[in-house]
Amino acid sequence: MAVTVNWDGLRELASFRAEKGCAISVYVDLDPSVAPTAGDAASRVNSLIHTGEERAEAAQELPHEQREAMRADLVRIREFFKGEFDRDGARGIAVFCSGLDNAWRTLPLGDPVADKIAVGREFYLAPLVPLVGRGEGALVAVVGRERGTVYILRSGRLEELVDQFDETPGRHDQGGWSQARYQRHIETLVHEHLKEVAEQLDRRVRRLQSPRIVVVTTGETRADFEEVLSHEVENAIVGWTHAEAHASPTELLHAARPILEEWQAKQEQEAVERWREESGRGGRATAGWPDTLEAASDARVDLLLFQEGAERTAWQCPRCGRVRADGGPCPLDGTQMEERDDGLNLAVHRTLAHGGSALALRRYQDLDPVEGIGALLRY
Repeated sequence: MAVTVNWDGLRELASFRAEKGCAISVYVDLDPSVAPTAGDAASRVNSLIHTGEERAEAAQELPHEQREAMRADLVRIREFFKGEFDRDGARGIAVFCSGLDNAWRTLPLGDPVADKIAVGREFYLAPLVPLVGRGEGALVAVVGRERGTVYILRSGRLEELVDQFDETPGRHDQGGWSQARYQRHIETLVHEHLKEVAEQLDRRVRRLQSPRIVVVTTGETRADFEEVLSHEVENAIVGWTHAEAHASPTELLHAARPILEEWQAKQEQEAVERWREESGRGGRATAGWPDTLEAASDARVDLLLFQEGAERTAWQCPRCGRVRADGGPCPLDGTQMEERDDGLNLAVHRTLAHGGSALALRRYQDLDPVEGIGALLRY
């Protein structure tokens, strides 16, 4: 089953740095359009592992122990795909391994990723950044006067988390009550039901660390439901919509999708506008690779912005991990910096390791004049 990619998980991966062995990152595209069968997926895995084995043979600069550990890690990854991996609707997967450093992590993904194997001192994380904002892990709450159902979006499908049903009496149950008194009784029961649904939703929001929420309800119920929502849930709601009374999870997702996409587009627009304003007046922003890599290394990047396809050569200090757009000795410890062909991943890695976030721009091309990369800064 696919997992939700979030910033905390990425920052945890970014905090890892191989001290004894090599950090191996493997991404496999499992989208049914390119890997419809188990045999197709196995072929893609074998091709990646073969590439890794060739790199291990060619890495004569590594100590013998590291080369042997790298080979062992590749065997472990191959065996994982042969005997342990359960595709179960995943459209991609990332595997991170460094045996000598006791590191092993697998991430089945709800979105496809390009095939890739990377070997270095840190894990390769750039392909995961765009997945954080694609709706994976969002909640869809269907709220009525008697029923409240909460779903979570995983692997492109809604899975039920909560089904709260509190039956209220019908008109035929009135008995000897006066109409006004009976109506107040009904409204009290509805209020308690909505309060319980709101509390259930609040617990999930806290547990899942403020996911985005789309609420499906009627206009009348919305007004009553808003009155009992916690501040945390209110802040997590990105939109309200409606659907047929007995809509299926597929139909509910169809109703919620436009709201999630609109929210993501708004986030991109606001970030680009902030960047444009700050960089235009020489404020807390960087434009282009040299300044952005320096800021990422100095822990000044709050939000890294990059466009699809942005990439260039960069240099990294093998001792402290600092990155720059040109080579030479490290400005901190004097160690000769090493050339790398994954400048974007280095920028992402340094940003996440220092507690920042990143945003892959899918709708805006404002960064074209600065080679597709920039950042909003903390200071």
